[in-house]
Formats: sequence, structure tokens, C-alpha cells
Amino acid sequence: MRIISYCDALREAMIQEMQRDDKVFVYGIGVPDHKAIFGSTAGLVERFGEKRCFDTPLSEDAMTGFGLGSALNGMRPVHIHIRIDFMLLAFNQIANMLSSHNYSSCGLLKVPMVIRGIIGRGWGQGFQHSKSMYSTFAHIPGLKVVLPTTASDAKGLLISAIRDDNPVIFIEHRWLYWQEENVPEQSYTIPFGKGNILRKGSDVTIVATSWMNVEAIFAAEILAKSGASVEIIDPRTIVPLDEDLIMASVEKTGRCIVVDNDWEFCGFSAEVAALVSSKCFNNLKAPVKRIGFARTPCPTARHLENEFYPNAKSIIREVEDMLGLKPVSLEGIEFYSHEKRFKGPF
Repeated sequence: MRIISYCDALREAMIQEMQRDDKVFVYGIGVPDHKAIFGSTAGLVERFGEKRCFDTPLSEDAMTGFGLGSALNGMRPVHIHIRIDFMLLAFNQIANMLSSHNYSSCGLLKVPMVIRGIIGRGWGQGFQHSKSMYSTFAHIPGLKVVLPTTASDAKGLLISAIRDDNPVIFIEHRWLYWQEENVPEQSYTIPFGKGNILRKGSDVTIVATSWMNVEAIFAAEILAKSGASVEIIDPRTIVPLDEDLIMASVEKTGRCIVVDNDWEFCGFSAEVAALVSSKCFNNLKAPVKRIGFARTPCPTARHLENEFYPNAKSIIREVEDMLGLKPVSLEGIEFYSHEKRFKGPF
């Protein structure tokens, strides 16, 4: 074991899979350039050549169709979108083609294709570069949707995605790229549909996605000083979803807050709230609450952007309200920001 970053864990997964299987190739806008998708594809073109690592034109729809055709013919493409917003330009291919070939062929045709989409805020990138959209993909039967939070999960889940025989949407938050953790050097897989308990607790369950797990852990550490015991569940994959893990936690704590890196309306948080309300109703001590983006396009001005995104402070106040605790003073506490390069806490 050695400590590497989330970004390097992704890169290592790609290298190991390209070494293991010469049918794996990676492509997308900016994949082989000097920035190399925040460094996650650095060195791939030098190691594997331009036939297995190449740039593409601004033609997301056609390039997704190209990946579909190659997958149907036995290849294992990994298509990368440096901003998930532009996957909308390929939505016809994803929703009408990739997702349904296995079903429409009675399982005879496989589509082993991975689409990596990057989310997360930067420095005032506005409404064109700030969407999450994983709920949109999760809505479509035939697609698996993966959201790794930790570096070790990023590697194991990406290897699982590449080896999967049908399309996987793999969502990465850019702030998590700096996170560092002990990651096994050898190749390994993490099964889809198995969530992770990031922190054990007894008073309230927080179900969080992607970067929101980092904020939830920070919030839980502050709340612990007030005596509140918070359990944090990271689903890892929202399709398939580890419903049993979520329900077991809520049945233990009796309370649930869903903290999502997305808008609340018709989103993943609504799905979990419905699940918990339906299957844990008799054990609930309070209604399920949700935290997500403000109901507006993301503003560009920093002070407005800060109000758009939830953070540990939002979580602390929601937990205090649910548990009937007196609000703790947050004066002097430094919350995460783009300028503070994140390396923990996993």
C-alpha cells in the first residue's frame, strides 16, 4: 500500500486495464494534451500510442456513436468528458442507443463502454460548467451510474466499470482529484451496488454523494463536539443502489438526511427520501430531509456561488434542527474552498 491521489488512482486503473486488455482504449477532447484531463490520462499516449489514446473533434454525439460501434465490435472504449454538461450533446446516443442495445437484442449484444464525466465547482464557472446530471442518467434503464468518493474506490470502481459488459456512466468530482489515500498497487475491483459506511453513528443517518461525503465528514466532526453521533453512508453507485445498507442505517438511527451534489427536485435525494419514507416509515423519528443545490442555475459571482452550493455548515444546521440541538458557533472555522487543496480526510 502507498498513498496516492484520487487522480493518480484513476490513471493507474486506466494503465493497468490497458496493459491487461489491448481492446481497452481511451478518447475524448483533451485526453492526450498537456493537461491530460487534470492529469488523469497523463502518459497514456506515450505508453500506448495514438491508436489507443487520442483526441476528438467537438462532436460529442458522433464520438459517442463511434464508441458504441466499437463496443459492439468487441472493443472496450473509455470516453471522457472533461465537463459533464457537454454529455447532453451526446444524449441521444446515450439514452436511445447505448442503454438499450442489450435489452433490444435479448442479451445477445454487449456494449462494454465507459463514459467518464467530470463534475464540481471551480472558480466561478457559472451555469454552463456546473451541472451534475447523474440523476438524469440514473433515470434511464440500461445504464449503471458510479460516483466514487475515495481514491481507493476510484481505482477499484473504474476497473470494474471497464470490465463491465454494458455501459457505465462514471462521475468524478474535480475537488476529489486532490484527495490522497492508501491505495493498493495491484489491480482490484469493487462490485457495483455495495455502499460504504464512511463513519458510524447512532443519532442520524446522512446519505451523501461524491464531494458531499467530504462535507458530511467535516460536519460530523464538528457536531460530535455537541454530542451528536452521525452515521455517513456513501452509496458509491446509485445504479445499482445499495438499498439494504441505507435502510439498515436508518432503522438504527431513526433519522435520515440526504446530502446530494445536485438539485433536489426530481433528483437522487428525492429517490432516497421516497425509499426511506416507504420502507422505514415505522422506524422514523422525523421526516426525511434533503440538502442540495439552490433551485437556480449556478451563478458565476463568488459570493452567490457560495450560496448556491451546500457545505458542511448547511449540514450542521440541518442536523441541529433535526435533533433539536442549540446551534454551535462556527466562528473561526475554515470550510473547504477551491483555494484550499483538499487531501483528506479518508
